[in-house]
Amino acid sequence: MGGDAGGRPARVRVVLGEAAAQRPMADPARADLAEQTPIGEALVKGLVRAQLALAIRLSLVVAAGLGALPLLFAVAPGVGQFKVLGVNLPWLVLGLASFPFLVVIGWAYVRWAERNEQDFTAVICRPEA
Repeated sequence: MGGDAGGRPARVRVVLGEAAAQRPMADPARADLAEQTPIGEALVKGLVRAQLALAIRLSLVVAAGLGALPLLFAVAPGVGQFKVLGVNLPWLVLGLASFPFLVVIGWAYVRWAERNEQDFTAVICRPEA
């Protein structure tokens, strides 16, 4: 092991220029995001717009799915008077069946929102050709 006569390890000179030269070049897309350039802002706005569109679409599915039930019971009163195990069908549908429907919609939202974020990350981390 190199060192001087006293048994101490040899000193190593560290130069900032050499350390900076060894670092990889920054990705331009990441730099755009970090520096909040117009390109970075456009990328983030695209992600926000995609997430908002997804939220609106699934909100419309929930509104149509659950909002149509009272309309169905008003238009077809016989369906509203139908009993299952002594309980009116509207109570069963709105009280029990609506929860699994909402869980499925929530699961779908999380899955598709994560996919949007993965697509965004793929755009940011893509290798430059």
